[in-house]
Amino acid sequence: MSTQRTTSFNSVELGLFSSRVAAICEEMGALLGRVAFSPNIRDRLDYSCALFNRRGQLLGQATHIPVHLGSMAHAMVGLVESRAWRAGDMLILNDPYRGGTHLPDITLVAPVFYSGNLVGFCANRAHHADIGSDAPGSMPVSRALEEEGVLIPPTLLMRDGKIDEGFLQSMLQRLTSPDTSRGDFNAQVAANLLGAERLQELVAEAGQERFDQQESNLQTWAESLVLKSLACIPTGQYQFEDYLDDDGYGHTDIPIRIKISVRNEGIEVDFSGTAKQVEGNLNCPMPVTAAAVFYVFRCLMPAHTPACHGALKGVTINAPGGSLVNARAPAAVAAGNVETSSRIVDTVCGALAKALPDRFPAASQGTMNNLAMGRRGPQGWDYYETLAGGMGAAHDCNGRSARHSHMTNTLNTPVEVLELNYPLRIERYAIRRGSGGKGQFRGGDGVIRRYRFLEGAEVSLLTERRRNPPWGLEGGQAGQCGNNILDGQELSGKVQFQAAADQVLSVETPGGGGYGIPALKS
Repeated sequence: MSTQRTTSFNSVELGLFSSRVAAICEEMGALLGRVAFSPNIRDRLDYSCALFNRRGQLLGQATHIPVHLGSMAHAMVGLVESRAWRAGDMLILNDPYRGGTHLPDITLVAPVFYSGNLVGFCANRAHHADIGSDAPGSMPVSRALEEEGVLIPPTLLMRDGKIDEGFLQSMLQRLTSPDTSRGDFNAQVAANLLGAERLQELVAEAGQERFDQQESNLQTWAESLVLKSLACIPTGQYQFEDYLDDDGYGHTDIPIRIKISVRNEGIEVDFSGTAKQVEGNLNCPMPVTAAAVFYVFRCLMPAHTPACHGALKGVTINAPGGSLVNARAPAAVAAGNVETSSRIVDTVCGALAKALPDRFPAASQGTMNNLAMGRRGPQGWDYYETLAGGMGAAHDCNGRSARHSHMTNTLNTPVEVLELNYPLRIERYAIRRGSGGKGQFRGGDGVIRRYRFLEGAEVSLLTERRRNPPWGLEGGQAGQCGNNILDGQELSGKVQFQAAADQVLSVETPGGGGYGIPALKS
């Protein structure tokens, strides 16, 4: 494809400006994680922070979670244009069909004013382990959006700098641990207030006119870098298909089909032929699909490419309405954000590997291994975590073991934190040796995490790659599928059950695919 842009820039100056913006986002995230109450946000760092310009276009972001950030970037323009903003406003939402992803991911958006003028927005998104689902951990094996928790349409949480206590209390009373949830909401509010203050300082330092010029130049510079990077993809059409295991309601081997057309005028990613939206909760809102697609193309760009709206240019997406990857309300979406997004990444990588075999690895584990548990009633509790697995091997290196990859970028929950806060004991936490696919370069290994329940708990598992293994490339072998096991009995990939005290759940995560034909042994 053609690069189309020849404009010259002071790349050093723009690089410094981009770094200043990114630093604000990182500082927002540091504060959010430091003052949050729940282990999922405080210890696993399941949150993301970003800044946007006055039009709602991405200005910069921290190196947080791709599925959070990409979906926010896709949805913010519509949110910004939908209302008249005033100083002291702060919007809250989780509606997946109005700017959200899935219900546990709660987004706060605040306008930033300087000298009475709107200069941008700061936003953060954090995963709340309790959002009022009937299933503890709020990641149920659901078939309706209403089963997944409290639905929050875009609503003002703050007016004139003050929290709407009536609204907040009405939401908190539906949750198991309102004090913990309140602490997490306060952390998100504080992060946005800090981001607003820092952005105001940046505008004041540069001056309004200079700031606006730098912001505009940054977008154009990013676009020029992107078009230059994408020009390395040979023109042509590249197709690939992959499959989700099941939706928890008897529908198996659910296809995601993709055709990437690379032309001089741009790149189109076409999902025609992908399955229609399903009965279970694998359905994916369009912003999540866009996040997964743009994440893959972002990996082709130089490391110094600014993470802004200009970096999203050059690629268009065709995802038929009512399909798995562009679901219509009120389809359930809890696993779409985590599992379907992961498979979209695998599918886009598989297609682009045909064009650039030396730039793309074999499939990584392709699942977040979502585990939610807890108990309702007095002294109830909610817990949620995702588990690492193996990364795919590349043309010149083995895949890494025990890593969160692609659309997730969280940490594990430390054993000590988990056992201190919940009636659980971790009996084994180890690398699952030999689970990576063989090849000239081996896929990374998954992990084994074994939980003993010290009291009864309701458990939900939303996992993938239990049926369709992570594929290898160039003759490399597939990684091993994952396993969910309760007291020695294998469980399905998506299941809810009541665990009794002293039962043991073992989650064995998939390995990554291998790359290249394994060497012959004498």
